[in-house]
Amino acid sequence: MTDYWAFLRSSNPINSPCKVSDNRTVAAVTERKPTPEQLLQQLESDEEHQARGRLKVFLGYASGVGKSFRMLDEGRRRYERGQDVVIGALQSKLSADAQQTVATLEVIPLKNIDGVAVMDVEKILARNPKVCLVDGLAYDNPPGSLHERRWQDVEELLERGISVITSVNLQHIEEKAPEVEAITGKHVTQTVPLGFLQTADEIVVVDASPEACMSVASDGKGAHSQLTQHKLSELREVALLLAADVVDKQLERYLARNGIAQSWGTQERILVCLSPRADSKRMIESAVRNRDRFHGELIIAHLNRPDWPAEERARVEAGVTLGKEHGAEIVVLDGEDPVDTILRFARQRGITQIYVGHKGRESLWERAFGSDLDRLISAAEGFDVRVFPHC
Repeated sequence: MTDYWAFLRSSNPINSPCKVSDNRTVAAVTERKPTPEQLLQQLESDEEHQARGRLKVFLGYASGVGKSFRMLDEGRRRYERGQDVVIGALQSKLSADAQQTVATLEVIPLKNIDGVAVMDVEKILARNPKVCLVDGLAYDNPPGSLHERRWQDVEELLERGISVITSVNLQHIEEKAPEVEAITGKHVTQTVPLGFLQTADEIVVVDASPEACMSVASDGKGAHSQLTQHKLSELREVALLLAADVVDKQLERYLARNGIAQSWGTQERILVCLSPRADSKRMIESAVRNRDRFHGELIIAHLNRPDWPAEERARVEAGVTLGKEHGAEIVVLDGEDPVDTILRFARQRGITQIYVGHKGRESLWERAFGSDLDRLISAAEGFDVRVFPHC
């Protein structure tokens, strides 16, 4: 079964906004009468917002998911709606579809500095388009350039009132680079600070599925040929979390501009169900990331099974130990039917996400009539169920 976030499912995951469960408590906002100082600050903030260009980012969780094409296609559609669009920077290798799109748009040629092609910021400013497309956001500029790094070039365009549509890979986000390197084994030196990405007015995760990425790399020559589906799923999760952070910053800026105070309620309550064959380490590490991201609670649970052999009990205890190290609450559940026991506990504690392992359908009975997992998903109304393949 595909390892995806259930609460981010939609009919069109590429362009759809993130959806959350009905039982999740989100930010509550209250209006209050602002002081004269606050009114002045709001007015200045709104003026700055109106004068500044808009930044839209297409974020890829791995190379080759199609972020450059999505950026160019967005520019083409805006051009066809009558907006003044130019291309300020492109990467050298483009797909046939991307090259066809480029042919429909005006391109500001790159300039050469000591043999290195860089974006011609001065010429773009003189041209003063409504929208500028900038690929390869993380590139460094050579000495003698207007700015040290390309994202700083983009910042100047934004400050001068030019909107920018750009693309970047997750591995090039400075604060995420070590985490991505731990998954991929690939080190990068050219990065964009997360703080700049958080100024974006819109961010889109270019959400090609891990299976599609693996299919592209099936000849062993693609960008993902050394990555397993599990690793690609981990990268995708990191990208979705990062995008959620950017959306939070957008909300904070909106509330500040409009003088609206916010108060936050309880967020996620995540239940990780351990079993002897579950990939406990991966399940718990993912749950910890989500708990920390959503300021929620983490509960590690397993059934009380005295008949487990010593080896199986040791595997469960290893997961319990890891959960304790991460500050999780540990619960032992009593009940003959595992599905009913888990659901009863989840309803009592107001759980929003359930993490479970899955071994696949091995018996003819399960293939014909479904497994305990099928029963759990079917009965889990009000919960999101995330499934992890067994080790």
